[in-house]
Amino acid sequence: MVVDYQNGNKKSMVLLVKRWHAKFCHRAYMYTKDIDSAQDIVQDAWQVIINKIEFLDDPNAFKTWANRIVINKSIDWLRKRKREPQRLSARLSERQIQGESTHESKEDILLRTQEAIKGLAEKQQEIIRLFYTEEYNIQDIATILNISPGTVKSRLFYAREHLKQILKHIL
Repeated sequence: MVVDYQNGNKKSMVLLVKRWHAKFCHRAYMYTKDIDSAQDIVQDAWQVIINKIEFLDDPNAFKTWANRIVINKSIDWLRKRKREPQRLSARLSERQIQGESTHESKEDILLRTQEAIKGLAEKQQEIIRLFYTEEYNIQDIATILNISPGTVKSRLFYAREHLKQILKHIL
């Protein structure tokens, strides 16, 4: 199937996904203990696999190679999740230093921010998630989404502006 895909048979990828998707989800779940996050991780892993499979020299190594991508994505997810509360705490501390009162708990602010992000258009949510949560740079996001870096910057700008407007009314 790998060789077929590398030779231009795009339908072979459907067979690869059918064969491996559930196994990859299980692998990611072993790290995240969260089904939704595991599925997101595997979706990201498939994007990498599809973009890089043409460079795989040994088709027999697909299982190991693809599992390594899923594992690395899972580990990245764990690292980012661990850092996220620290980043939020740092931002809240900056607000307090600047003299703004914070009557709400950090958890309330985080929940409201997450709700505000859900109010964005799907493409804006995706850009915000890739840039801030997953910490991809502009070029990587452009590659992942198959759009130009300029489009990424534009979507990111408008997503931020929209988010500011939503948060202005919430916080």
